[in-house]
Amino acid sequence: MKTRMMLVLFLILASTASAQKAEVTELTALDYFQIQQLVAKYARAIDTCSNNGYDYADLFTPDGFFAPLMNGKVLMKMQGREKLAEASGGGANGCKNVPWIEEGVRHIYVNHIITPTAEGAAGTVDMLMIGLGGDPNKIEHDGYYEDVYARTPQGWRFKSRIHHALLNQGKRVVPESREK
Repeated sequence: MKTRMMLVLFLILASTASAQKAEVTELTALDYFQIQQLVAKYARAIDTCSNNGYDYADLFTPDGFFAPLMNGKVLMKMQGREKLAEASGGGANGCKNVPWIEEGVRHIYVNHIITPTAEGAAGTVDMLMIGLGGDPNKIEHDGYYEDVYARTPQGWRFKSRIHHALLNQGKRVVPESREK
């Protein structure tokens, strides 16, 4: 009887462990490619304020958000299509007086790592900016993005995108640990 209970307990634990492992779905090569394209479209949309910022906003799920983080503090969380369009300079702002666009800045994303999750995928990607201060040859590293991606009927979208920023209006931010 004791052996039988041990066997039943083992089978329950084994099935629970395999069920937990099964929750993380493997991504296909196409999934990886489409997520990389999502990040590339993000760069193009933020650099051009296309469609009055709505091309940028439409890269997010309806409940998705963007949040810049500096020195470990979220500066503001932009959520919803209108707020996201404004985050890229569009929406109510009408793509006017957008500093990075006026300077001719272009965003470049490198070292993109994508990891499958139970909900879809997560990723990190470093951000480089070229053209800061109007100098087309100046390249700066501006931290990285921490992303959560969701598969939707319209394709892969950002569920969340947190920018761990190193620059504030083109000026290097000194991390809190170095200020002391």
